[in-house]
Amino acid sequence: MKNLLKFLILFFLVAPSALNAQKIDQNKLLKDIEYLSSDELGGRKPLSEGSLKARKYIQERFQALGLKSQYPDYTQYFDFNNSREGKLYEKAANIVGFIGGKETDKLIVVIAHYDHIGMDGEKIFNGADDNASGTGGLLALAEYFSKNRPNHSMMFVALDAEEMGHQGAKALVNDFPFPLTQIALNINMDMISRNVNNEIYAVGTYHYPQLKQTIERVAAGRSPKLLFGHDIPGQKGDWTNASDHSQFHKNGIPFIYFGVEDHEDYHKDTDTFDRIQPEFYTGAVRLILDIIIAFDQELKKD
Repeated sequence: MKNLLKFLILFFLVAPSALNAQKIDQNKLLKDIEYLSSDELGGRKPLSEGSLKARKYIQERFQALGLKSQYPDYTQYFDFNNSREGKLYEKAANIVGFIGGKETDKLIVVIAHYDHIGMDGEKIFNGADDNASGTGGLLALAEYFSKNRPNHSMMFVALDAEEMGHQGAKALVNDFPFPLTQIALNINMDMISRNVNNEIYAVGTYHYPQLKQTIERVAAGRSPKLLFGHDIPGQKGDWTNASDHSQFHKNGIPFIYFGVEDHEDYHKDTDTFDRIQPEFYTGAVRLILDIIIAFDQELKKD
């Protein structure tokens, strides 16, 4: 009896962390970010050979997971003008996967941009944190929900051309396959793999305070430490319009943007895989997953 009691105590102490660890495969997560930020992909500038390889990698993963899509071959093509270069980009591409919900047609749209700024001569801007990290996280979240069907329908979108003015997000919102009113929440991941202070921000609760309590509850005592802020209009460091979530916010759609403070390698050729922090990155993706799970359970009550 004493041995049984010891076993039960040990089980309930260890089981929650063990179950949480099983939600995200760290080895696969690290393999994904390593490939997406490799020299082979040449910095993933839209329409480059490396960008096409990244597209294929994400498409094949969505297909292997059995995700559906509203677009042929998971691909939403779009054109845009880059005024800085004076160039028309034709057939840039968002990669869109979809999982139908069990209880509601309301959508949670999870996004991360897979593009970066490419090359300058022989110098490669690999963009490991910005934003191979968010893309790797997107693939991990899609895998979890492909095996654990959510209450809400969920859309997982790897966006193109964020670095050129959020062009992929604009295209997605402007040609969304459902009424925008069906979107209950947008989750954006952009730079989530490293921080010297072990901190990550959840941005957006100033605008959508109803989301804060759930995040606080899930994040309490977790690593990395989750902070709020960078979303107060008129204050320095407002990230409300800093990434692809801005296009959802402009349409009144609640968002939470997960990201870290800029670091010394931001938009430099030193933003490489060897500089990410594997435990921080894995912890961040697990935290984001648990927050999405909580929202999936609680938003349906509205």
